[in-house]
Amino acid sequence: MTQPGAGIARALTVKGAIQDEVWHRAVLAVDRDAFVPDTVWVPDDDEPGWERPVTRGDPEFDPLLAGDWALVTQVDDGKPSGPDGRGRVPSSSLSQPSLVVAMLQALDVADGMRVLEIGTGTGYNTALLCERLGADRVTSVEVDPAVAGQAAANLRAAGYKPHLVVGDGAVGVPGRAPFDRVIATVAAKRVPMTWITQTRPGGVIVTPWGPGFDSAALLRLTVSGDGSARGRMVGDAPFMWLRDQRFGAEPWHVHVDEDSPDAVAGTVLVNPRVVTDRHPGWRVVLGQLAPGLGYASFDADPENTAAAGEASVYVYDRAGSWALGEYTPAGPPYESRRAGPRDLWSEIAAAREVWERAGRPARERLGLTVTADGGHVLWLDGPENPIEAPPLL
Repeated sequence: MTQPGAGIARALTVKGAIQDEVWHRAVLAVDRDAFVPDTVWVPDDDEPGWERPVTRGDPEFDPLLAGDWALVTQVDDGKPSGPDGRGRVPSSSLSQPSLVVAMLQALDVADGMRVLEIGTGTGYNTALLCERLGADRVTSVEVDPAVAGQAAANLRAAGYKPHLVVGDGAVGVPGRAPFDRVIATVAAKRVPMTWITQTRPGGVIVTPWGPGFDSAALLRLTVSGDGSARGRMVGDAPFMWLRDQRFGAEPWHVHVDEDSPDAVAGTVLVNPRVVTDRHPGWRVVLGQLAPGLGYASFDADPENTAAAGEASVYVYDRAGSWALGEYTPAGPPYESRRAGPRDLWSEIAAAREVWERAGRPARERLGLTVTADGGHVLWLDGPENPIEAPPLL
């Protein structure tokens, strides 16, 4: 007899994504296609910055189901802001199957454990948890009532009856605590303390996490008896952010006012292009030491041979501080302008110095401690080596 999830299971085993036979059996048993809504969204190549709808029956639809990639299942919190159903901001999705399995394997569950899932989404990940542990051991919370309603219908149709809650995932489900495991299918810039307090000592939290500058990394935390939790980053995990922690979708120039009378001209020594460095370890360190940062970079017109290789780089914090750095291949000092209470280039320079003095560590060498009072301490190789920026002069 053909098993419902045979197709996606085959794709994942070919890639080597499934290493745990227990989760392999769960993937085989659950029909992922049954959790795909009749409309998904894909990037609009004709109108960059927009997501366009693709509906069931469209020639593009079925190939989307077969591949190992995420499917956007809601845009703009369910109210597409553009014409013809187009949306600006993906707000719910069916996660990439290989990433789903990687997170479940990192969760390291055992028979009889109780799991809290943050972000029910379509219900597919919930169904896999039910298949592995039994529906009575699974609690899942979803913030969006419409998404939650469809997930409940999907799960009922598939024969699963977990405990479902409509509410803010950052609050957790205190009435069902304590849990042995917590898994978040949404990213956090700050790990909510409720997730830690609702997890038993020795329990594990698996969540996408990032300090906000870049897409999230997969973080695996172990909860301690003193109310703290610590662990390492174990891979990529590009997820949507918790709704109360996400940035707005407005463009960079909303936060930059070059005509401001308070703007101050000067020079900086740090290369403005460091904010475009894609090294995963650097981006975590930068996000932690210069919080709330956004940037936009514009190369000089290629027809302007006198400005070959030059670029204008803007950084901003969405709270009134911004800075411009004018990069030139000739090297420092670089012309700059800045406004607001924060000296962003100084913060960026300090973060770069810390990262380079540490030997430019890869992301896999980094870890996080969430202290009992909610503090987030980034560290290198072990909690005894915190990564901290020196005081700005």
